[in-house]
Amino acid sequence: MIKILLFAQLQEEFGVKDIEINLMETTVSQLKEILKANFKFPSLDHCMVAINEEYAMDFDTVQSGDTVAFIPPVSGG
Repeated sequence: MIKILLFAQLQEEFGVKDIEINLMETTVSQLKEILKANFKFPSLDHCMVAINEEYAMDFDTVQSGDTVAFIPPVSGG
């Protein structure tokens, strides 16, 4: 089980703070594709990603038991 944390506009768009999905191992890139296909997440390509509170790249591995955070870009003014 992988826990997905959502922040800012993602949390607002989907009305939840987190999602759990049943996967054993995948890459960040593959996880993004799974979320886009199954949960209709349109804007994950521009998000920063962290695995267990450490920033990650698309080629990094996510394993069962990990927590993955998707942090969308934030604009200020």
